[in-house]
Parts: sequence; structure tokens; C-alpha cells
Amino acid sequence: MLRWLIGGGREPQGLAEKSSVQTIGEEQIQNPYTELLVLKGHQDIVRFLVQIDDCRFASAGDDGIIFLWNAQTGEKLFELHGHTHKITAIAPFSSSDASQEKKHLILTASADRTVIVWDCTSGRQVQKVSCFHSTVKCLTVLQRLDVWLSGGSDLCVWNRKLDLLCKTSHLTDAGISALLELPKNCVAAAVGKELIIFRLVASNNGSEGWNVLEVKRLVDHQDNILSLVSVNGKSLFYNVTSFVSYQQNILTVDRNELGDVIVLLEIHYMQGDLSVSVSVSCSIEFSFQCVFAAVGKGIYVYNLQMKRVIACQRTAHDSSVLHIEKLPNRQLISCSEDGSVRIWELREKQQLAAEPVPTGFFNMWGFGRVNKQANQAAKKMQENTPVYFLELVGDLIGHSSAVQMFLYFGELGLATCSADHLIILWKDGERESRLRSLTLFQKLAQNGDLQHTF
Repeated sequence: MLRWLIGGGREPQGLAEKSSVQTIGEEQIQNPYTELLVLKGHQDIVRFLVQIDDCRFASAGDDGIIFLWNAQTGEKLFELHGHTHKITAIAPFSSSDASQEKKHLILTASADRTVIVWDCTSGRQVQKVSCFHSTVKCLTVLQRLDVWLSGGSDLCVWNRKLDLLCKTSHLTDAGISALLELPKNCVAAAVGKELIIFRLVASNNGSEGWNVLEVKRLVDHQDNILSLVSVNGKSLFYNVTSFVSYQQNILTVDRNELGDVIVLLEIHYMQGDLSVSVSVSCSIEFSFQCVFAAVGKGIYVYNLQMKRVIACQRTAHDSSVLHIEKLPNRQLISCSEDGSVRIWELREKQQLAAEPVPTGFFNMWGFGRVNKQANQAAKKMQENTPVYFLELVGDLIGHSSAVQMFLYFGELGLATCSADHLIILWKDGERESRLRSLTLFQKLAQNGDLQHTF
């Protein structure tokens, strides 16, 4: 059913004191999502959304059921049953065989220690793997190599037929919490407090088999690594939940030369809450590269060229931010444990001209010219350094509990999932109104009633 929605500790050094959460009134001119479609079916927390193609996506969560949806109409396409415990990971896996019609598959892992491959066209279970000794916490598809990886207590490499090609020895009891594909047939694995770089090497006997070799191991972490994100195909982002002395660290790692991985920069976020959650999103905007990081309740924009935080909202939400994503239209979306979904825009502040500094005492001793040059240089630097801020331009109110994540479908809208067991499709109200008017116009034309309306 479609209905109308009217939008109703210490921080990074050098920034101002903590501010209150921003609010926005009913007039949300830059918020297009004025209609929503509520999708029901799940019986527990919905934690995962994964895009299948331009108009289909899958949802999964703690009830162990996977649903396939149409992002345009909200229609439930399939309800997939096969797991007996909560879903722990999900990944799309499309066929790469050019001689055959493209098939869309999805992989799902569960706390029942199984992985199932599903056919998105028929909704049928293709195959099930039940040989795992621990829960698979992450899945990654290496499309170019036509293999997929599962991460648990071991790193396993599988082909499309679900044949085990190779695996590592038992890593740790904590297991692999995140995987990320890297160049040169490499993959990064977060294993507890360690970051391990593995390389896949083809077998010498000419078979389909692979070998997994450890390339590099970074061990200078004091807490568990939770996630890995690619930064524009050039760097590796990984973040840690909390550090001793209440420090939150986000590190970038140079991976241009896999044999010599080094830490390029380190951002320290001083947090008073040890239980902060972190997510990162990356994009190139305003002709330079920025990293958008959600730390606790706040959102920070870090410029990789200037090597500093250029904008922030320290209390973007009332509770921890669980997921953020940069949109193509220079906007940022964030969702939180407080059940809110918010739209932000990174804007440049209009700066006032710097006032000249009197030379005073130093001018008496001939230092005035030097100071004047220094003042001019400082003024020029200040004028050439833009100042940015995050402005709240939209507030999507619909969920009654923590919003776990979302998917952006361009003109089709936005899909969000929550601990309230619901999925909401947020639609562009003006676009939907035009489509309904066009549909009505076409029906009138077909029925021959169009002439009678004028």
C-alpha cells in the first residue's frame, strides 16, 4: 500500500565543541522521498539488503528467510527457505559465461554452518554446502576469476559448482570478520586484530585448482577489525571498533605494491564511548577525494589530499550511525539505531575576507615588511582553502527501530531495512505522481475517453 509521507566524550582535535542534533521542519525542498511503500514478510530483524540487478534486491536477517523484491513495485517475488538459523552473510553471484544467458545467483551463509546458492530467476535452491566447522561470517565473489570465497575459521575458495578448490589452515577461533578483493588476485582478510593479505595462485598442474598464499600480515591493532572498504580502487580502508584510551582509528593502507603494504595515514577520533560503531563510504567529489566516516553518532568528512577533517556533524543522529553511503548527486545518506534515515549535503561556506594584522611594534625595527609578506601569504592560503559543512536536507521518518542499512536504486528510490522487521521503499513523490498521471492518460487514450474529458 502506497501512502504519503510528510517529513516532519571528546571529538577530533581542532574542532568545535559538541553540538546538538540538527532538526528539519516539514519543508524539505531537497528531499525527494515523499512517498513510501512498506514491505512486510520478515519475522525478525532485517540486517541485509543486496542488489541483484537494476530493479531487484534480496533481504535477509535473523529469521533465516531470504526474500526477493521488485524495487519498482514492492512486489514480493520469492520467499526462500533453507536455513535454520539467522543469516550471517549474503552476496550476489552473476554468471560470467558469455555463451549462456546471464544468470543471477545469490549466496547466503547462516549460523547453521551452511552456505546455499539460490537462483534468483526461479527462486530455487541450486546447491547447499554443509561442510563448515564454524559459522561463515562473510562471503566475497571474485567475478573475474569466477570463484567465491567464504570466511570463517578458515578462508575457503569455491568454484561455481561449489567444489572446494583450496583453503587455509585454521586461522583463529574468532575467525574472519571481513573480506575484500584486491588487485593481482589478492584478497584482504580481517582476522581478529590482524589484517592478512592473501594471494590466489593457479595450480601448476593445469587443473582448475588454486593455492592460497599469505603475502602480508599487519598486526599493530589493539582491537578487532570489523570491516574493509575499497577507496576508489587505490587504497584499502579498514576500521576498528574501539582502542585503548578511547581512541577510534581509521587507517588507509597503500596497496599499489602488495609486497610492501604500508600505512599511509591515520585519523584519530577521540571518543568517550567505547561501544561506538564505525562505517565508511568513499567517493570523489568537488574535484578531490573524500572519505565519509560515521563514528558513533557523528559523520566526518576527511580530505585525503589535505589530510584533515574538512566537515563534520558530531551528533548527526540521536544514536550510533549504522550505515552511510555517498550518492552520485553530491548527497550523503545515513541511518541510525534511533530509527532515522537522514540526507546530508556537503556544501562550501562563503568565507569573509581576512582582516589585515597591524605590524605594530615589529614595524619600528624594520620587521613590518616581513610580517606584511607573512600576512599576505597567510591571507592567500586562507582564501584558497575552502571550508565545507554538512547540511541536513532530508529526514525520512518511517521505521520504529534501528535502521540496519539501505540500498540506493537511483530514480527507483531507496530501500531501508530495520529491526522492526520491515523494509521500506522510499519513492520520489513527484516522479511517482507523474507516472500515475501518464498511466491514467494512456488508459483514457486507449479507451477513447480522452476526447470526452476536454
